Amino acid sequence: MQYKKLPNADLNISVISLGTWVFGGDVFGKAEEKDCIEAVHAAIDNGINLIDTAPIYGYGASEKIVGKAIKGKRDKVIIATKCGLKGKGPGITIDLSANFIKQEIENSLKRLETDYIDLYQCHWYDANTPMQETMNELCGLQKQGKIKYIGISNFTVDAIKEAQKYADIKTLQGHYSLLERSIEKDILPYCQQKNIGIITYGSLGGGILSGKYEKEPKFAGSDARSFFYKFYKGAGFEQSKKTIAALKEISERIKKPAAQIALNWIRQKPGILSAIAGARNSIQAAANAASADWELSPQDIKLLDNAL
Repeated sequence: MQYKKLPNADLNISVISLGTWVFGGDVFGKAEEKDCIEAVHAAIDNGINLIDTAPIYGYGASEKIVGKAIKGKRDKVIIATKCGLKGKGPGITIDLSANFIKQEIENSLKRLETDYIDLYQCHWYDANTPMQETMNELCGLQKQGKIKYIGISNFTVDAIKEAQKYADIKTLQGHYSLLERSIEKDILPYCQQKNIGIITYGSLGGGILSGKYEKEPKFAGSDARSFFYKFYKGAGFEQSKKTIAALKEISERIKKPAAQIALNWIRQKPGILSAIAGARNSIQAAANAASADWELSPQDIKLLDNAL
């Protein structure tokens, strides 16, 4: 495993992180708790130290499973969780008010069975709460020792700049993969300029970049692959096939799995601190971690750059 230093901080973060949205068991199909715990253990055993979760994942289920999995291993992991989403199903709303954050942090600490969160992230930008209110609350949690560092997720450049007026923003978590590259336009360059580490989610396009889908799959309406990721149906699926074809061509030539190639493409990009990859079992977690053991050639990176 390779590690990168969080800018201006005392954390060295694995270039591949474990994502736990699937642990919630509500939007990626059923997840067995035993398998999820084994995935965390396999990730740690293979050098992954950043575990990313959120209260909204299974409405607390993901955090609870992570809490169980890291018992006796807390010193080996960097816990990243989030705040700011409430409700269920189509009724989810954004709330980064001080009062809601106060509730969120206490619930997360209890579920994760820890005294502090290493990286506490605003899940989505809240247009209805003053940024100063949000950041003042997070800075207060830092002073109390309940969180170490402040991160943001799904913020525009303007929102990042506003947040920086009131707090030291260490990371931005953004949607980035071979199939979703919009942050390259302004967010990635800005974060590089300001020394903000970028952590990517959706790094495998919700799993489609594994190359396992030969035909357009059908998922339940509640499955994130039917509403959050746009690569699984219609024109999105047709477009994704071109990129997946390039992945498979490289995979056959260098004898590496397509998913590892997709993760390598991200982690070798300048400005990327870590690429989050979800896993529902120990085998997937170990395979994702192995992508940090080798490098894509500049020629293959360029081939993938041009595949979309």
